[in-house]
Amino acid sequence: MMLQLTHIRLLVTNYTDCFFFYRDVLGFWIDWGDENSGYAELHTGDNLKLALFRKDFMAEAIPSAYLPSALECQNKMALIFAVDNVDAVYEKLKERNVVVVTQPLDRPAWGLRTAHFRDPDGNLIEIFSNLGTVN
Repeated sequence: MMLQLTHIRLLVTNYTDCFFFYRDVLGFWIDWGDENSGYAELHTGDNLKLALFRKDFMAEAIPSAYLPSALECQNKMALIFAVDNVDAVYEKLKERNVVVVTQPLDRPAWGLRTAHFRDPDGNLIEIFSNLGTVN
C-alpha cells in the first residue's frame, strides 16, 4: 500500500478572512471554491494542494463536535514556503499588515534564512531561503 499526500487542509474558524489572506495577501490561485463556499483548494504546484475548510463543517462530518474548538498550547503545525528572497517577501507581507512573529533571521544551524508570521486564524507560517542564496 502506497499513500500519496495530496492535500494539506487547514481547519479554520475564520474561513472568509483566511480565504482572502491566502488569495490576496499570499497570492495563491484558487483551484476550487470561493469566499462563501466554506472550502477552497489553493494551487501550490502540481502535486500538493493547500485547502481551507471551515472547522465547524469538519466537526459535522467527523464526530468531534464534543471536543473543544481550541486548546491553549504551542503551535501544532506550521506551513513552510520556500521563497527566493526572504527579506523582500517579508517587507511585502509587512506592508500588507500580516501578523509578524519573527523578522528575517539567519539560522546557520538550519542552513536557512527565515521569517515567521500568522494567518488570520493564527496558523504559523514560515518563509525561508537557503543560506548562501539571495537574501
